[in-house]
Amino acid sequence: MIPAQFDYVRAESAEEAISLIGQHGDEAKFIAGGHSLLPLMKLRLAQPSVLVDIGRLSDLSYIREDGDHIAIGAMTRHMDVETSDVLKQHAPLLAHAAGHVGDPQVRHRGTIGGSIAHSDSASDLPATTLAMGATYVAQGPNGTREIAAGDFFEGFLTTALAPDEMLTEIRVPKMNGAGWSFQKFNRRAQDWAIVGVAAWRNGTESGVGLVNMGSVPILATSVSAAIASGASIEDAAAEAAAQADPTGDLNASVEYRQHLARVLTKRALTIAST
Repeated sequence: MIPAQFDYVRAESAEEAISLIGQHGDEAKFIAGGHSLLPLMKLRLAQPSVLVDIGRLSDLSYIREDGDHIAIGAMTRHMDVETSDVLKQHAPLLAHAAGHVGDPQVRHRGTIGGSIAHSDSASDLPATTLAMGATYVAQGPNGTREIAAGDFFEGFLTTALAPDEMLTEIRVPKMNGAGWSFQKFNRRAQDWAIVGVAAWRNGTESGVGLVNMGSVPILATSVSAAIASGASIEDAAAEAAAQADPTGDLNASVEYRQHLARVLTKRALTIAST
């Protein structure tokens, strides 16, 4: 299908992009790689009157160590996340999960910031960064602020970003040798996950994020609480769907998704514990 008519403007800096969004109001949308927004526009599910292109903001494309965390610019492409030596050393779970996003064409074009800001619960990286305890940095006309991943995702395609803010950086804690695993069940390699699990474990500490198990990415706190109390992996994985609220569709029923969440969580924790 063909999108509704819209105007287009390209920003040369984050400050200019924020100013342009402020000028055009709620009818304007940022666009970077376009893999999230353009399909919605073609289906007429989104009809912005103005697109503000931020895809060429090279100063927001970086991956670097910053104390106890890794800072990733929002315009960093999935392929760069996947192949980063810094992430492979300090946050390998995120690098590995990025390699499961779409296909090579998507990974060369799509950005980590776009994936997170779009807040699609079926996407791999929102749930992965949520499991890792990430912090997101938002910039607006009044400066920057930090938003914990657990407070960022508010509803289906809805985040804590204000209309005149843009996501500029993702900060993920260093894993410090923790075990990890990313499990994704789908029909074809490039498809959205029917269910996915991102998990890490370091002794009694752990984090488990669920993909496509609700209207937002799910942090399975019941699983981590069970691990912390000394429960077995099997008993902890049995709690995987406790915070989830999946819906049924042509790919899977609610019950099947709940079953997959438990199976994949057990598998992920087993690998992360070895």
